[in-house]
Amino acid sequence: MRKSMELACVLALLFAAAWTLAAQTEWPAPDAAAIAALEEEGFHHSRVMDVLSYLTDVYGARLTNSPNIREAGEYAIKTLGSWGLANVHEEPWGPFGRGWSNELMEANEISPRHFPLIAYPKAWTPGTNGPVTAEAVYARIEKEEDFQAYHEKLRGKFVLTAPLRALEAHFDAPGHRLTDQELADLAQPPGPPRPPDQAVRDRALAQQQFNAKLVKFLTDEKAAAWLEPSPHDDGTITVMAGGSRDPGQPMVLPRVAVAIEQYGRILRTLEKNIPVTLQIDIASKFYDNNLDSFNILAEIPGTDKADELVMLGAHFDSWDSGDGATDNGAGSAVMMEAMRLLKVSGLKMRRTVRLALWTGEEEGMLGSRAYVGAHFAERKDMKLHPDYAKLSAYFNVDNGTGRIRGIYMQENEAARAVFEKWMEPFKTMGMTTLAFRGVGGTDHVSFDEVGLPGFQFIQDPIEYETRTHHTNMDLYERLQEEDLKQMAVIVASFAYMTANSEQLLPRKTQPKN
Repeated sequence: MRKSMELACVLALLFAAAWTLAAQTEWPAPDAAAIAALEEEGFHHSRVMDVLSYLTDVYGARLTNSPNIREAGEYAIKTLGSWGLANVHEEPWGPFGRGWSNELMEANEISPRHFPLIAYPKAWTPGTNGPVTAEAVYARIEKEEDFQAYHEKLRGKFVLTAPLRALEAHFDAPGHRLTDQELADLAQPPGPPRPPDQAVRDRALAQQQFNAKLVKFLTDEKAAAWLEPSPHDDGTITVMAGGSRDPGQPMVLPRVAVAIEQYGRILRTLEKNIPVTLQIDIASKFYDNNLDSFNILAEIPGTDKADELVMLGAHFDSWDSGDGATDNGAGSAVMMEAMRLLKVSGLKMRRTVRLALWTGEEEGMLGSRAYVGAHFAERKDMKLHPDYAKLSAYFNVDNGTGRIRGIYMQENEAARAVFEKWMEPFKTMGMTTLAFRGVGGTDHVSFDEVGLPGFQFIQDPIEYETRTHHTNMDLYERLQEEDLKQMAVIVASFAYMTANSEQLLPRKTQPKN
């Protein structure tokens, strides 16, 4: 028998054993009256879009440690308190690093023709100290040997280094809902794990190291700015970090993400040996007064099992170019709304339900990892804190604006029997699928990696990867109101059922040191 078949058989036996054990446990059936109360409030008196309008329209992008996120945090705390939640507060963690904000961004081609550029500065990069009018130059630097060819030729210039790439027409819609086949595929048992492609990882690391050398070279050459084409098209621009948040690191040159279509126009003009003049004015600020960040916490106290916990969470931070609507204002507003539904319904819950809104997620789940390390367990040595034994589950939302279609079980097969029972009332809303596999990249991983039950809901992708994720199009208008209402009702219902179960949700094997 081949090893892959042997592995599949072992996994099947383990799944069957876990299924049998969980199925023998009596889990409460969904409370129809409680769910009806949550649905009535959530679908007919929702506050989720009002909260989202404040987070996006009023406070805008919420880069960690920026003035925006600190003001948005004050709004969230005031709002949660006005809803009657208990123990509403900021909990500091850190150090994270300096804050940053962009105060002004104007970019135009001046000649041979005038047109405004769709362009954004990258986070933690400096401004231009006023408007700069200068030539654009194409420096094709693809390897270290190319540096010498451009030495002392780029001072005061706007530099383009990336070659043109072909753009395909959009024949498929940018947004869609998960099909029955896609959901069926998610529900299938996983195949044997694939070994990591070391060659791909080596190439990515080499490119990362080369980019760092290129940034230093352009900075040392005193270029006016580095113009970089967006990996998206259609005027959609991916904008993330371009400099260091460590105040001890040297400052890099201004870095500007430009719409690929306009980048292409500039570059094609230069290739015709026609000079191009740009004028760019960037005003950005750094904030070094407080290098620590914070998480936002709020609770609904339990009754006879109040020392045990159910946690709901989402990351509160975003990147800077859009308004952080789908990533992750949606998740933050849904979790706040779920807490409001539980509170206003007056439903009694045996365990304490705690909300956490995290910062620093975009830089590596920093806020949630700091919280888990301080309250539950340190991953590096698996030193356990007393509350480790008292957390039933953590539920996370961070996959955009799409409605909930199921749960990623994070390879916790023992939870299947529980969730299958609890999903029953929501199948008519489209929640039908349990995926054994795990999904990464967001804050439930901070819990899962220390052996705590941490779950991310399966959501319709809508336009997440194709349009809004980390881009200037992550705006209020891309939100789907009815989907967000559905999400809040389901999250509140799962929190309620978890809080009132006789026992904690089943766990995977605790990881070793």
